[in-house]
Amino acid sequence: MKYSIAILLPTRGRTDALSRSVMSLINRALDVEKLQLMLGFDDDDTIGIEHFQNELEPWLIEKKVNYEAISFERMGYTRLNEYVNALARESDADWLFFWNDDAMMDTAGWDRVIAKHTGEFKCLSVHTHNDHPYSIFPIVPREWLDLLGYLSPHQISDAWLSQQAYLLDIFERIPIWATHDRHDLTGNNGDDTYHQGGPSHQSEGDPSNPRDFHHITWHLRRMHDTDRLAEYLKGRGIPTWWDDVKSGKIKDPWIKLQENDPNGQCKQFQITNRQMGAV
Repeated sequence: MKYSIAILLPTRGRTDALSRSVMSLINRALDVEKLQLMLGFDDDDTIGIEHFQNELEPWLIEKKVNYEAISFERMGYTRLNEYVNALARESDADWLFFWNDDAMMDTAGWDRVIAKHTGEFKCLSVHTHNDHPYSIFPIVPREWLDLLGYLSPHQISDAWLSQQAYLLDIFERIPIWATHDRHDLTGNNGDDTYHQGGPSHQSEGDPSNPRDFHHITWHLRRMHDTDRLAEYLKGRGIPTWWDDVKSGKIKDPWIKLQENDPNGQCKQFQITNRQMGAV
């Protein structure tokens, strides 16, 4: 691909927070020319667009950052994945890196850490807020998108990709640290953007709701997609944990996730998982 890493960044109503987030990525990268910044704005986001045009865009040009700013008809937080999928399809990079406008990159040379894994088919994870067992800012190879046609069909993309990665045993935490400066975690960025579409609005917690992440229809779709990813890996000569799960050799498909969750941050998922069965 033309670039090494595409940063997928939907944003709404953010000004200084957006600039701080983007600048932390660019200022701590070693090979800026190999990055592609993909920004997504709602077409009615006057505040965010004007800030970008007047403040952030001149800085990006000065730093010679490769970027695209794409306008969307507003889809809202419940369709966040659709912004990310669209930005990913327009990108041209080996790695697709989900990012948030309330996140800060803390590690210098983070881009070279990711680039070292080029050619591998994994879901990479940075360290952030108590090392949640999911990849909160997922980093996946372009092939993932090319194979399925999307990164996640559900709003909660980090959980969607991370669960598949655990089932395939291709989840890897890498030595990159980031701060998720989200209001409920740090007390910062408690603005309209947060309150209109923050964590309380996520589709999770009621498996009887057809939009819920754990509803049986989404569950079966994740398993179907996991099958397709496993077939791709087998085509590359890479055996998968998923094959052993399906054969019955592995009795608990989520043991690796549980081992990576010392703080019990996936407690709700584990309860739901027991209610629905192993997979």
